[in-house]
Amino acid sequence: MSRRSAARRRSGGRRPACAAKPASSPLRGGSPDPPRAARPARGAASLHRAARPVLVVGVTGASGAAYAVRLVECAVRTGRRVHLIVTAAGRLVMADETAAHFRGDALDLASLWPHDVAACVTYTPAEQLAAPPASGSFDAQAAVIIPCSMNTLAALAHGLAGNLVQRAGQVALKEGRPLVVVPREMPLTRIDLANMARLADAGAAVMPAMPGFYHRPRSVADLVDFVVAKALDRLGIAHGLAVGWPGAGKNASRRA
Repeated sequence: MSRRSAARRRSGGRRPACAAKPASSPLRGGSPDPPRAARPARGAASLHRAARPVLVVGVTGASGAAYAVRLVECAVRTGRRVHLIVTAAGRLVMADETAAHFRGDALDLASLWPHDVAACVTYTPAEQLAAPPASGSFDAQAAVIIPCSMNTLAALAHGLAGNLVQRAGQVALKEGRPLVVVPREMPLTRIDLANMARLADAGAAVMPAMPGFYHRPRSVADLVDFVVAKALDRLGIAHGLAVGWPGAGKNASRRA
């Protein structure tokens, strides 16, 4: 039996599915799913992580931290490793809006995700500009900044890299990798709109957090899933979030 098969057997033989809703909301006051009783052997876990492509996820100080929490979960459950970068303002917002627990600038991953998800997440504070995502040699498949503040949007649009989130975005652009930014602000000034256009011209996909309602959402989590699904679609990541327009039939969304 292979190491991966053995690890899967010890974990109950389940394959993670992004379509499955978490047992609790990522919003403040919820608690993450309990960790599995049995964990894979260290060697098997390392092999499993190494085989996954890397998605860089940046979180800034804009409201909407729940989008980032859900996107990280879905990315991991669809076969990615996530390198999570959070700015100082992002940490304040995550602590306010979600169950995230920080000790200084260190994030307790278990406060947001069950063990099988957290095991595939590497976290770095945005102040650490010497971290691997700052280099074009870092083998990342794509980058997404969700939610994206107007400050970060302006920095990206003008080629600035004052922290690791901004630098990771600039790296994605210069290396020709997909970059998705999800601004969350209203109303927007002419400066904000001009920065969005400038960034789109540079090759980024600008996707403001504007959930639709044609999938008849029944909860805030359904609205979060709509925005996350659109970002995953743009990144070319198949998922099982049923948020597409019903009239589109089987082509409504890229389901796993």
